[in-house]
Amino acid sequence: MNAVSATLTDSATMLRRNFRHTMRNPLALFNGIIMPLVLMFLMIYIFGDAFSVGVNYADYVTPGLILTTICYGVGPTATAVNSDMTTGFINRLRVMHVSRAAVLNAHVIATMLRSLVAIAFIIGVSFLMGFRPSANLPQWLGVIGIIVLAVLAIGWLTVAFGLAAKTPESAGFAAVPLMLLPFLSSAFVPADKMGAGARQFAEYQPFTPIIETLRGLLSGTPSWSSAITAIAWCVGLALVGYLWARTSFAKRA
Repeated sequence: MNAVSATLTDSATMLRRNFRHTMRNPLALFNGIIMPLVLMFLMIYIFGDAFSVGVNYADYVTPGLILTTICYGVGPTATAVNSDMTTGFINRLRVMHVSRAAVLNAHVIATMLRSLVAIAFIIGVSFLMGFRPSANLPQWLGVIGIIVLAVLAIGWLTVAFGLAAKTPESAGFAAVPLMLLPFLSSAFVPADKMGAGARQFAEYQPFTPIIETLRGLLSGTPSWSSAITAIAWCVGLALVGYLWARTSFAKRA
């Protein structure tokens, strides 16, 4: 068996292990699926009428909630990665013919699959709450592509945070800034309605172009400039997270 085949086989084994752990962790399921649904209910039915965004608020907020769902689901990933490093699991792999890259790959893939399932729930419920996209098939494919890129970027950053933390508890806390960033973007209100300082931060942080690209695609009016910026942010963040994670893993393992 060559190195690539071995890595793929080991990644599949680690992925099954991660899914078993996820199913035994109700907090991961709650944060990844239930909390975004609660937030959607609050934003549309409680606060929605307070915001004047020029369009149906369910149409406006759904792209932001998609990204928020990704960020809410990454905390358990950081904790699990750090737990693998601090509980001796990695040390046990040293005496086995297991690809070390498979450990990180499996965590990222598990994060992506959990996020995609949670996003499917969010989009399904958003239709019940009045979401009416105008996207055609190519635009829906673009939405899927941007979502996958965003999950990949955030997933690798989360793995890097987990490896850099000293304890599983601090690893979970390290993911909190990712959960807060959507609230400081155009996810729930347009950036131009924010006060000075907050407006500039929202305009230039990475989540805003990702959300605006999703919003444009779903409304049937995509912006190529926003899409290029979003893709550049996703690729850049994924590369930073990947290199940081591999470097930290090599040092700690």
